[in-house]
Amino acid sequence: MIRPVIFGATSVVLSIGLGGVVSGVLWAEQSVSLVQAGAKHIIDHKGMQTTGPMAQLGTDGTLHLAWGGEKQEERGVFYLKVQPQQEQYPEPTKVNPSSPPATSLHEPPALALGHTNDVYITWTTPHPNADGKPFANLLLLSRSIDGGKTFLPPVQVNDDEAVTGHSFDNLTVSPNGSVHISWLDAREGKKDPGTYTVVSQDQGNTLSPNLKIDDSSCVCCRTHLTTASDGTVYLAWRKVLSGAVRETVVSRSVDNGKSFSPPVIVGHDQWVYEGCPHRPATMGVDQEGRLYVTWYTEGPDDTPGVYLAYSDDQGKTFTPRRLLNMSKGTFPDHPQLAVNQAGHLLVSWEEQSPVRREVVFTYSLDRGETFSAPKKVNEKKAKSPAVALNDAGQAVIAWSEQVAFPGWSTVVQPLSFPTSRTAQLHPIP
Repeated sequence: MIRPVIFGATSVVLSIGLGGVVSGVLWAEQSVSLVQAGAKHIIDHKGMQTTGPMAQLGTDGTLHLAWGGEKQEERGVFYLKVQPQQEQYPEPTKVNPSSPPATSLHEPPALALGHTNDVYITWTTPHPNADGKPFANLLLLSRSIDGGKTFLPPVQVNDDEAVTGHSFDNLTVSPNGSVHISWLDAREGKKDPGTYTVVSQDQGNTLSPNLKIDDSSCVCCRTHLTTASDGTVYLAWRKVLSGAVRETVVSRSVDNGKSFSPPVIVGHDQWVYEGCPHRPATMGVDQEGRLYVTWYTEGPDDTPGVYLAYSDDQGKTFTPRRLLNMSKGTFPDHPQLAVNQAGHLLVSWEEQSPVRREVVFTYSLDRGETFSAPKKVNEKKAKSPAVALNDAGQAVIAWSEQVAFPGWSTVVQPLSFPTSRTAQLHPIP
C-alpha cells in the first residue's frame, strides 16, 4: 500500500529560526519563505526488509527510486519511477532476475540517470564460488534504455574472478553520456581494499578494463562519483593513512575516466580509528565548477560531526571544513548531499540519541555560504536519508521510517526550491 500523508495542508512552509555562526557555518533566517514542502508519500514494503533508498530526479521532476529488499528466500533490487504530480505511486519493478540474487541489505543499490531515457543501477551478487565467504561477491550493472520500463540482463563490472569483495559501488553519467562506476575491490588480497573505476561509452554495452585508483581504502566506506558540466569526473573515498588515520579524499579525471589525479585530502581530520566507520562522503558540482563535499568524521577531537567543504580549483585545494550539525545531544550520521547548477545545496543526515533516531535537512541558496537551520522531517524512528535536486528547483528527501512497528517503510518528501540564486537566505547581522 502506498498512500500520501499531508502535513495538515496541501503543503507546509519551512520557517527558519534565529541562527548564528557555529564552527564556521553562518546560519541564517529568512523574511520570506523560500523552500516549501509538499505532501509526503509512504511506500509500504509489505513485510519485506529493505535497505535505505537511493533517489534521483529527472529534469522534468520525474522521481526515480531504488532499494534492496529481502523476504524469506527472495533477495532483490527494486526500482520505482514516479511521474511529476502523480499522486498514486505505482508498484516497483524488480530489476534483477531470479538468479543471480542481490547480496544482502548492507547497502542500497547505486542509481544514475542518463541524458535520454537511460537508467543505470549497480548492485552486488554472491560470488558463485564463495564457499562460505560471506563478503565474496561480484559487481553487476543493470540498465534500462526505455526509461525504466524494462531492464536488460545484468553485466559483470569487475573483470577479475577473485573470490573476494567487489562492492560499495557508485556511478554517475557524464555530460557526453559516458557511464562511470567506482567500487572497493579486494582482489589483491591486502588488508585494505583498493578503489577501482570503469567507464562505458556505449550505454553500458561494453566496459573499459578495470582501473585501480588507489590502495589502502577504508574497507566499507562507500565510494562516490560526480561529474561537472565540463566533463571532469570526481571520485571520493575514505583513505587509510599511516597510523590508522582515516581521511576523506578526492581525485579527478579530465580525460573521461582514463586516468585520475593523486588523491587530495578534503578535511584534514586526523581521525584515528582502528576499524571501518561505514560512512561515505557525497559530492556535487554547480555550473561554475565549484565542487562540494560532505562527510562524517570524529577527528581530531573524538567528536562526531557532519562537515562540508568546497573547492574552486577542480579539487586541488579545499576550503576549511565547516560543521553542519547543530544539535548537542545527538549523534549525527550518514550525510547525503545534492547540488544543482544554480549552486543550491540540500544536505540531509541522521540525528541519533538513546531514545530517538531522526532525519533532518538543511539547505543553502548561495553556493554554501549560508545554511538554513536543520529541520526534522520524520514522525517516527527514521534512518538512511537520500536526497535529489534538479535545476528546475524540484527536490526530494527519501528515507526509511518505522511507520508501523516492526516493519520499515520508505517515506518520500518533495521540496520546492527557488529557481534562481537571486532568492537567498538573510544572514543574521
